[in-house]
Amino acid sequence: MKEELLRQYADFAVRIGTNPQPSQTLIINAPVESAPFARMCVEAAYAAGAKNVVVRWNDDAVARQQMMHTATEVLEDVKPSVERSLLDYLEDEGGACFLHIIAEDPDVYAGIDTAKIARVMKARSEHSKNYRKYTMNDLVQWSIVAVPGKAWANKVFPGAPDAEEKLWQAIFDVCRVQDGGDVVSAWKEHIAKMTAWRDHMNELQVDSLHLTSANGTDLTIGLADNARWEGAQSHTPEGYAFLANIPTEEVFTAPHRDRVDGVVHAVKPYVYNGTVIEGFWVRFEHGKVVEYHADKNEDVLGHLLDTDEGARHIGEIALVPASSPINRKNILFYNTLFDENAACHIAFGAGYPGTVEGGTAMTKEQLLALGVNDSLVHEDIMVGAPDMDITAATKDGRTVQIFKNGEWAF
Repeated sequence: MKEELLRQYADFAVRIGTNPQPSQTLIINAPVESAPFARMCVEAAYAAGAKNVVVRWNDDAVARQQMMHTATEVLEDVKPSVERSLLDYLEDEGGACFLHIIAEDPDVYAGIDTAKIARVMKARSEHSKNYRKYTMNDLVQWSIVAVPGKAWANKVFPGAPDAEEKLWQAIFDVCRVQDGGDVVSAWKEHIAKMTAWRDHMNELQVDSLHLTSANGTDLTIGLADNARWEGAQSHTPEGYAFLANIPTEEVFTAPHRDRVDGVVHAVKPYVYNGTVIEGFWVRFEHGKVVEYHADKNEDVLGHLLDTDEGARHIGEIALVPASSPINRKNILFYNTLFDENAACHIAFGAGYPGTVEGGTAMTKEQLLALGVNDSLVHEDIMVGAPDMDITAATKDGRTVQIFKNGEWAF
């Protein structure tokens, strides 16, 4: 792997993705196998002027052993110090920002009791609510970037002797990293295009969307009161820009948690808690999932939907054209960071406060009153088939074509 490309990628992830300020500590969460890349990110962060850089390591192999052999009640006993260690940096003068480097094995928990996994993950979510307020409300910069792990690469390219190299190249391609290229300029151009889509959706004053495709999807999604469309860069209250997901191709907003009706079919498998769910659909009535089916690991889908009351409602609808670079690769990444940017998607669970006017300053109760969903989970499910049509009903009574055959209609 050419070091120039890795350094481009690391520099972009830090400077454009997270954008650490001179007053801030950058906290990097990284798998141990990504150590060389994580070190490049540390170097890039100090070059960008970060006050401090703290790396927190994780390991899939250890996580699997813990899930297999540790009693459920022990794993559910998440110590306050785990979240407190993050809050200490966030509450420090100058604050903190986050870069998450991911390389998860999609099958890391395969064969382990799914009910146990669901209980443990729910407990961990409950004990990170105060930290998640910072990221869900865009109070701090945060970004997610991926590097190939051996197990992940072999899942994407089974049997390929150069699986990791192939996955690296795929990631570079969809993240606009190339020999002799200018990744920052390429992303500025892309962000400008996405911003235009976002602004047009806001100008339309959409009240509801109707999604249809030949696979059986026929879904109407009403939007939350005062919903606004977001996409491309996000901004903290101080005005610091960041890219939450690298790559990103989506323009998204908040559905009304009680105004979703119909059936929607997933177009890609979904990895949840280290288990792959395949061939699934759900049916909504008055915003709530009342029926579901999966060809593989239906019980895991059930555990997701039963996490809490809000998990059977959706908190996001995102529009992604079928011509996105991720979709054109024709690769199933088995990783939501990439797969969600290959197709339109919905998210079971929590909505983003920033997708309604003034939402980041509102309480949970105020957001719920507007229809923004609340939950311990936020899980993106890809639903955008290549032939998907989407029409919008506007607040002034018009019907506007938004997507035609999987592409923006304007």
